[in-house]
Amino acid sequence: MAAVANRAAVVVGVGPRHGLGAALARRFAAEKRAVFVAGRTMERLHKVVEEIEALGGKAFPVISDATCEDQVKALFETVDDSGFELELVTCTVDRNLSSPLLETDKDRFTSLWQANCLAAFLVGREAASRMQQQGNGTIIFTGASASLRARPPFVAFACAKFALRALAQGMAREFGPQGVHVVHVLIDGVIEGERARRQFPELVAAKGEAGLLKPESIAEIYWQLHCQPTDAWTHELDLRPYKESF
Repeated sequence: MAAVANRAAVVVGVGPRHGLGAALARRFAAEKRAVFVAGRTMERLHKVVEEIEALGGKAFPVISDATCEDQVKALFETVDDSGFELELVTCTVDRNLSSPLLETDKDRFTSLWQANCLAAFLVGREAASRMQQQGNGTIIFTGASASLRARPPFVAFACAKFALRALAQGMAREFGPQGVHVVHVLIDGVIEGERARRQFPELVAAKGEAGLLKPESIAEIYWQLHCQPTDAWTHELDLRPYKESF
């Protein structure tokens, strides 16, 4: 399966095979894009890449901690050196902890901000600098219901997600007129996958299968957002299971 017109997608925040990052990488590879699969654990990245290649796709694993500026720059320089044109970038890096305010110290607050906002800033800046020059491209950030409302014991998480939303809005206003489509997707619910089952097993059980967002379904929506015509762009979209109250 040859890559389409030497175009590349970069998926930042790839972890388990049964997670959103991996689902995005598989979806973009199915559209014959060369996919740069970025995350912190090479073993996990290799599993995703091997799965894509087994289906005839093209993918490259890149170790990158998105909270480290030098590593993010190196990731995009790897794409530059590959000869592929940067077409689509998604950032799904996040971290969520139950942390009552009076039990939240500076280090925990800072770590949540780094994972949920700083990483997006670093990834978004590198992507936008390249897409601005070529006059096209899509950048999609993954937000949460906490991007709109802060509820204990997740106030520190919400502070970071509020900041992510501000980043996405500012980038959309700055780079949209230059042909760069910036999207902020609010995930209002629990994503089915290894992480949720490990961190919130009781919540996952209570939601039931129909109450969880499937990574593949989210990935399909992300691709549809990328394919929108330039005269009808979405900046912000919320996704939730039909059973989720809001």
